[in-house]
Amino acid sequence: MKRIAIQGIEGSFHDIAAHQFFGDEDIELICCPSFERLFEELRRDKTVIGMAAIENTIAGSLLHNYELLRDSGAAIVGEHKLRIKHSFLCLPDDDWSDIHEVHSHPVALMQCREFLSSHETLKVVEASDTAGAARTIAQGQMHGHAAIGSSALAPMYGLKVLEEGIETNKHNFTRFLVFADPSRTNLLRDIRTTDKASIVFALPHEEGSLSSVLSILSFYKLNLTKIQSLPIIGREWEYLFYIDVQFTDYTRYSQGVDAIRPLTSDFKILGEYKHGKEHI
Repeated sequence: MKRIAIQGIEGSFHDIAAHQFFGDEDIELICCPSFERLFEELRRDKTVIGMAAIENTIAGSLLHNYELLRDSGAAIVGEHKLRIKHSFLCLPDDDWSDIHEVHSHPVALMQCREFLSSHETLKVVEASDTAGAARTIAQGQMHGHAAIGSSALAPMYGLKVLEEGIETNKHNFTRFLVFADPSRTNLLRDIRTTDKASIVFALPHEEGSLSSVLSILSFYKLNLTKIQSLPIIGREWEYLFYIDVQFTDYTRYSQGVDAIRPLTSDFKILGEYKHGKEHI
């Protein structure tokens, strides 16, 4: 049985993504209150696998998770893209006329901005987790309160769905990364199907430094699917660049990596894995 550390509790989107990614495999969830605790679980037990959101098509990148992943030393072994569908949940005896307050994670609230703006009388309260908000309302029998989260939370916590599909953008996807101790990489992914890599590096604060790297990637026919820069604390005007590249030829990819390495510093391959398809 695989032990998977996620942020959130049962019924959260991390839970849904983990069960979709591992399919019919037996998994045991380690539910963590924060992403910091998630990575701590990996440090304590090298057999634990981590799964964490890294970006959303509406909210953008989770910048802190990039830093946590790089500092952890874990290797990415897979990714999963989950369609995020939000529902409006409340106690079974409540109805629209009873609800005066809604709880959810800040990102979920942002993703339902249009719905919330059409219900201006609702007091909006931020919570640490979508599933946690639903559980709190259910356990506390908090009449007049609603939660925003997955419809799967309703049967799980004895709630009812007042409205489904309340997210503003119906093409709302979150991308999750799956990672583990580097010693377990070959047990968790098949190198023969690898077609994507995540890399991080720093560049000198010089004219054309990033352009040179991008030109090399283009020459080796590596498809740049993501680029994210973060400032390096204590080194003014220097940045770490996190990039994702897809490729069809592993040898050509390796040659491209070898070509850009001398132009960079703090170079690190965060993982090589198979790209994830979108799951509706």
